Amino acid sequence: MSGCHSAIGIARRLHLALVAILVVAIACDASAVALAHSRARTAQAATMPGRSCESLTALVLPHTTVDSATTVAATSTVPEYCDVQLTVNNPPSNDAINIGVFMPTSTWNGRFQGVGGGVYSTGDPSAPSSAALQAGYATAATDGGHSNTFGNVLEGQFALNPDRTLNWQLIDDFSYLGIHEMTQTAKSVISAYYGTGPRYSYFNGCSTGGRQGLMEAQRYPTDYNGIAAGAPAINWTKFIPAELWGELVMNWAGDFIPQCKFAAADTAAIAACDGLDGVKDGIISDWQDCHFDARTLVGTVTPCGTITATDADIINKIWQGPRDPDGNFLWYGLLPGASFSGLDNTVTSNGTTGPVGFPVSIGWFQNWLAQNPNLNWQTITYDQFVEYFQQSVSEFGYAIATDDPNLTAFRDAGGKIVMWHGTYDQLIFPQGTINYYNRVVQTIGGLDATRQFARLFVAPGAQHCASAAGPAPADPLGAVVDWVEHHRAPTALLGTTTDASGNVVMTRPICMYPLVARYKGHGSINDASSFVCSTHFGPGDDHADARGSSARHKRRGRVAAHRHRREGLTRTL
Repeated sequence: MSGCHSAIGIARRLHLALVAILVVAIACDASAVALAHSRARTAQAATMPGRSCESLTALVLPHTTVDSATTVAATSTVPEYCDVQLTVNNPPSNDAINIGVFMPTSTWNGRFQGVGGGVYSTGDPSAPSSAALQAGYATAATDGGHSNTFGNVLEGQFALNPDRTLNWQLIDDFSYLGIHEMTQTAKSVISAYYGTGPRYSYFNGCSTGGRQGLMEAQRYPTDYNGIAAGAPAINWTKFIPAELWGELVMNWAGDFIPQCKFAAADTAAIAACDGLDGVKDGIISDWQDCHFDARTLVGTVTPCGTITATDADIINKIWQGPRDPDGNFLWYGLLPGASFSGLDNTVTSNGTTGPVGFPVSIGWFQNWLAQNPNLNWQTITYDQFVEYFQQSVSEFGYAIATDDPNLTAFRDAGGKIVMWHGTYDQLIFPQGTINYYNRVVQTIGGLDATRQFARLFVAPGAQHCASAAGPAPADPLGAVVDWVEHHRAPTALLGTTTDASGNVVMTRPICMYPLVARYKGHGSINDASSFVCSTHFGPGDDHADARGSSARHKRRGRVAAHRHRREGLTRTL
């Protein structure tokens, strides 16, 4: 997937456990390993290069320097490929966007795959996506003009100049320009090498990579034929400040909650809501009807203490998401079942529990909003938080929000999008993605019209870019390729969960939103064939559910829109 290979490389080079955990968790899409090998290899016979790799050093492109062009020998996991390193500049600035383009020498399938990054990393141009090369793609990545240091990747320090003014060129390079220039440059290099450009171009990413793909659709609608966007970091200017909400609520209350109390709350919520879909499997599949109240846990004894009324109030506020002092909605919170340890982490030592703030959000407040890297986030008051939130939306919305629902130009260009998000996402709130999709539906003119080119799949129990209690899509990019090239629009994605050895232990359909995976009442609950995509949980007509109709789709859209308006999922703040 977009960003996974580069994120792992970044983490290894920095030799920091925190980076390894956060960057890989944020950037890695578990489905990358199953990168549509069978579908990718059925496109056409491989296209051979029309010139040597090394001759590409003579290539002339506007505002671009070809730094090197090297043939890299095949290994047991990657075929031989041509590695072209380039630097792009945007005059009159002195930025330097480094781009790596990687092209199989004898196995090219005629496709290009753009890959992105994770967190504040645009990507890693120094190493290719091995999964993309294995599948026959020519591929590319870029650093977006800033290096992948700890401070840049986890805290976004590149946005701030030494004099504490904002570096708008690097902000724009990271937000939207770098990926576009990578795409255009890669297509030129591919055309020069093979003597023909790619027949199809795809973007494949999760988290920041998902945001980058959707930014391409919003701002550069002809760059890609198809986009696979998992757990997309869209609505950036709202969800990033919202990520600090839980730690701030604990700080304001003077009550940093030990992790075992958080775990007890999740366990209780799952126990209360697991059976709402008619299946006891440890997954809150009917997440929309799960309204567990942490106040029912007051007095519960855990290994790290008894849950208090203050604890319960904080947990409810984290699930609810940030509100202003008058109770007005700002953004979403974690869904019950999602781990608190990502955004609301704490550590207990010698009987005292303290915060472990999420550096991605803290860096946003320090380097982007306050423009003060020494800002102590624990000094932020409730009123200041609301002011920072509003500043985030107003000051950085154009550059990086990635929330424009008008995808008509992408639709008119023939593009296709598959989005997915897990309900146990511990880093990016899935309701934000649903909110965005609902706004696309409203803008395009209805659910049926939107499904002609863009489909959303909600994965109950999946965590950030990966399976957890519930499965994650095994091959979202493959579904996009099928849709673009064979006109087979996906109605469900096959979801898989694997054990520690990589063995698949559960399969389940991840249904096209707003449909849900309904158990047929017989067969293994770990087998996808025991489920059917339906308008509802509980008993029903399997054939009618599978067949569907335009009228029922419209009725489901109206019902879903009504429910989501009631729950705040169609807010357009």
